[in-house]
Amino acid sequence: MGKLSDILALGQKRAREFGLPYAGALTPAEAFEVLQLAPGAKLVGEHTRAELDFVGRIPGALEIEWQFYPGYSPNLHFMAELKRQADHEALAMFICRSGHRSHRAAAAATEAGFPDCYNVLEGFEGDKDAKGQRGKLGGWRAAGLPWQQS
Repeated sequence: MGKLSDILALGQKRAREFGLPYAGALTPAEAFEVLQLAPGAKLVGEHTRAELDFVGRIPGALEIEWQFYPGYSPNLHFMAELKRQADHEALAMFICRSGHRSHRAAAAATEAGFPDCYNVLEGFEGDKDAKGQRGKLGGWRAAGLPWQQS
């Protein structure tokens, strides 16, 4: 795909175009390549425990719930957990099921002083298809990137 600086520049361009409050937005394939090219980069999954158990997980990703299932109450300790698990200066990429919670997490981490935050567009499962199902239309899994199921 390209070298690290080219991938990040593309993600930063998307952030500027869409007025995003964090450093950039990457496709799943770009995020995976960043992980290969930048050993200190972290992928942070905001999936609920139920999603991790029943939908799947990404090997090596930090797993910090943004919301708890059931009820989707917010994880008031999300930022404290992130600060404990990730180097404050490391490039951090946020991913959830569809890209919405990760958008909020990337914005919150940026606001908390993490300087290099990126949202992974499409998330783990992508958008719903015509039948209302996820997993086939975009996302980490549909891109054929590494994942596992419990």
